[in-house]
Amino acid sequence: MSLKIISMGKGLPERCVTNDELTNIIDTNDEWIVTRTGIKTRRICTNESMTDLCATAAKEALEKARLSVEDIDLVICATIGGDFITPALSCSLGEQIGTKCPAFDINAACTGFIYALEVATGFFAMKKAERILIVCAERMSTKVDWGDRNTCVLFGDGAVACIVAPGNALKYISIEADPDKAPLCIPSTTGNSPFAANKVENSYLDMQGQEVFKFAVGVAGKHVKQALDETCLTPEKVDWYLIHQANKRIVDSIRTKVHQPEEKFPVNVDKYGNISSVSIPLLMHEMLEEGVLKKGDTLFMSAFGAGLTAGCAVMVWE
Repeated sequence: MSLKIISMGKGLPERCVTNDELTNIIDTNDEWIVTRTGIKTRRICTNESMTDLCATAAKEALEKARLSVEDIDLVICATIGGDFITPALSCSLGEQIGTKCPAFDINAACTGFIYALEVATGFFAMKKAERILIVCAERMSTKVDWGDRNTCVLFGDGAVACIVAPGNALKYISIEADPDKAPLCIPSTTGNSPFAANKVENSYLDMQGQEVFKFAVGVAGKHVKQALDETCLTPEKVDWYLIHQANKRIVDSIRTKVHQPEEKFPVNVDKYGNISSVSIPLLMHEMLEEGVLKKGDTLFMSAFGAGLTAGCAVMVWE
């Protein structure tokens, strides 16, 4: 049993922060950021909560599919953390839009969308659901140290929802993990526990950029070969390569390995930065809005993130 995406929606913060604005906060400049990352702007939450962004995205997806919340059998949120430690972001979303079905979150960092698709295929195979609402949402602006120019310039906030149903669009999917927290992690604080031996007061994102870069390029190259071998496709037969939008240099390095033209590798990291699990579905949503993604197009998706997690998928758009 496979699946198909029947509709999508997005929820983005109103505030757009440019590289030039960041020069008022940290020692950096537009050229330094663009040269190293390709990022020019990012959306940052001000008054919006993550639940608000999810609700906006979910309502758009429901409206486009001409469905009501009563038609949804399961809600899955892919996120590294919602507005609360508990309840789950999926439950906060359910409270706001009125769902009454089971709901839970998964945390696979930037690979969250691929992991969520894999989980959904399992529910369809067991005939436990007919329509699943998947929402990828991140508020990375609360996870970075805004005094660290190496990390705070990279990330943004946002949410994308998609409604999936049983179908044959998903031709291949694979998820994996190579557990190693050193290259990328966000520690949990110890709070005010008087018994904690090692106090952790700040829970800022910590990243070893070069290690993440090497992992991303290596695992994506492997993904292309394994996915195309399994689906009996050649690289030329893939219409679009949707790579996790972490860094333009990573996307360019993967494109070089695949030996395919630049136009097959759409990017939006320049506008939004890295929004973790949101990146690939947001790229897909934009392509739909612009009329670029058409019925019958073959998509290859590859994501990688903290964990270290990774995943890839091949889908024929219906």
